[in-house]
Amino acid sequence: MGTADLLGAHMSIAGGLHLALERGRAVGCSVVQLFLKNQVQWAARPLTDADVNAFKQAQRATGIRLAFAHSTYLINLASPAEAEWRRAVDAFADELERAEALGLPFVVIHPGSHKGSGLEAGICRILAALDDLTRRTKGYRVRIVLENTAGAGHTVGARFEDLRSILERAAAPERLGICLDTCHLFAAGYDIRTARGYARTMEACDRTVGSHSVVAFHLNDAKAGLGSGLDRHEHIGKGHVGLGAFRRLLNDRRFAGVPMVLETPKEDDIADVRNLRTLRRLVSKRR
Repeated sequence: MGTADLLGAHMSIAGGLHLALERGRAVGCSVVQLFLKNQVQWAARPLTDADVNAFKQAQRATGIRLAFAHSTYLINLASPAEAEWRRAVDAFADELERAEALGLPFVVIHPGSHKGSGLEAGICRILAALDDLTRRTKGYRVRIVLENTAGAGHTVGARFEDLRSILERAAAPERLGICLDTCHLFAAGYDIRTARGYARTMEACDRTVGSHSVVAFHLNDAKAGLGSGLDRHEHIGKGHVGLGAFRRLLNDRRFAGVPMVLETPKEDDIADVRNLRTLRRLVSKRR
């Protein structure tokens, strides 16, 4: 399976989880990322057998090769406040249970913000959360996938070294993985625009977390400049990253079997269609 067969986008779950797959197929996705519940609310009704059956039937009907989830934005596993941290861990445990029921291979999550308590303190809170979660979901197949961050404020995970520290110290590293966001890489200071910069970035990735740990990519151009720390996504080829970085990534043999999804602005009904078309044109036919 080549890179062109593993391209997709984040799709809305409005009206039902299964509709994300139908929407994905309609715009040409072979991979779909989705939320498991409303991304800005803590509470959600329980997942029913009917929900699960509808989702699995839609996956068969649409031929979507792979579906995976992104956690809700409220969850902060690095919080120094005990009540907030516990609420976040419980909420994410619920999402992992939902993903397991749907047969999803992993859930992507931002590591979190230490809120001024310090990077090491934040990493320790994340590790405590991950160890608790992997214990609570022992025997589950679903993995927890940490996404690199843009670097603003007190967020953890802007540097590969942060992510390595988490992977190396976790009690169940086999349940963890990494998702790399191209906009976040660029905003955090990794200059992937040139061949040399891309090579240095991926060498740093391999030296720290290991390219084998990367199980997904978010493909986003950047509205802001190199090292801005700003998480502002742009359409492919329309931002500061440019097409060269995406061409190199899409043709990097190390990531040939890794799913890659868009999180670019959905300004109209065909934005995803245009971005996917642009990406597929960048895939070498000689691979």
